[in-house]
This record gives sequence, structure tokens and C-alpha cells, in this order.
Amino acid sequence: MFANLFLRKPSVETEEITAPLALAALMVRIAKSDDDYATAECERIDAVLSMLYSLSTAQASALRLRAEALEADAPDTVRFTRAIKEEVPYEERFDVVRALWQVVLADGARDDEEDALMRLLASLLGVSDRDSAIARQQA
Repeated sequence: MFANLFLRKPSVETEEITAPLALAALMVRIAKSDDDYATAECERIDAVLSMLYSLSTAQASALRLRAEALEADAPDTVRFTRAIKEEVPYEERFDVVRALWQVVLADGARDDEEDALMRLLASLLGVSDRDSAIARQQA
């Protein structure tokens, strides 16, 4: 019985969360927030990750799959925004918010859950509502 305690794989609490993994997890979380995790959203996540981090399609997909598992086990969102804030300068967080908006808009519909989560994420990332609205327009 006690052996099982020591043989567990690393949890969300102990796994190192880099900015790319954190952004991928946030994109997965925002895509799932409307209870419809559509193929178009997965494809958009892969495309954005590929573009932002110069990844191949296979690498971007692998990062998204890892982020899906991480997001499913994460009890909160703050750990992801904190990882981004630690690695991404303030001036570049606008691009993070724009990337999140691209995922929200990927399925062609916005709903209240997505809008509420986007307001929270922008706030946690230190991006103003005005800049978030500009990022949405650019997305």
C-alpha cells in the first residue's frame, strides 16, 4: 500500500510548467470552456503553437496532447498564467492574449463561458480589457 505512494508519476503540482506548455494548456482550457472541444479548435491550437514556437505539425500536436493531460489534472488556472508571466515579458503578453482569442474564435462562435474566461485570463496576465479587445479584433 505504501509503495504506491512512492511509485506515482509526477503530478501537476510537481511537473515543471514552461511558458509554451502553459499557453497550450490555457488554449485547451479556453477551447473546452464551452463544453464543445471541436476539431477546428484543436487544429487552431496546433497552428498557433507551431507558428509561435517554430514547431513542426507533429511537435505542436504532441505539445497540445501533453497540455490536454496537464489541463485535465490542473485544479486552477493561475499556475498557467504565472508560468507565462515569469517567462514572457509584459510587452509580449498581448500576443499571448491574441493567441487565446484565435482559439476562442476558431469554431466561429463565442459564448458567455469563453468571454468570462478570457476576461479572467487577460486580467491574470496583466493585459487590460482594452488591449484584450484589440487582440480579439486582430485575431
